[in-house]
Amino acid sequence: MSESKTEKAEQRTQDAEKRTDWANERTILANERTFNSWMSVGLGAVGVAIALRAVFGEFDPKWAAKLVASAFLVTALLIYWSAWRQAIRALNRLDDYDSEPMPTKNFTVVTIVMTIATLGTGVILWGL
Repeated sequence: MSESKTEKAEQRTQDAEKRTDWANERTILANERTFNSWMSVGLGAVGVAIALRAVFGEFDPKWAAKLVASAFLVTALLIYWSAWRQAIRALNRLDDYDSEPMPTKNFTVVTIVMTIATLGTGVILWGL
């Protein structure tokens, strides 16, 4: 027995809704990967700051090398907080999702910890 046009239309609608749900899940995962990538870029900036100290150890004037290293630390902080803002905004734009995204609190905690560690690195670099 063949399905009626109404039943076929309902099936197509259900299939479309399922594809939309999957797209939301992919978006959530992509958002988390993007946040992670930006955190890695920020850590790279911290690594450059530390490397500058190692390479220019006894550079004269000492404050110049520290100033350049500090610029990379500030860049890292900007990257962390920009990534946080974008991750939160992306999650807020999604209305409904079946999968459970990482709680926004986790994005915040990671960003705060990275900020504290980067500021600590700056204190150590300026103290040397």
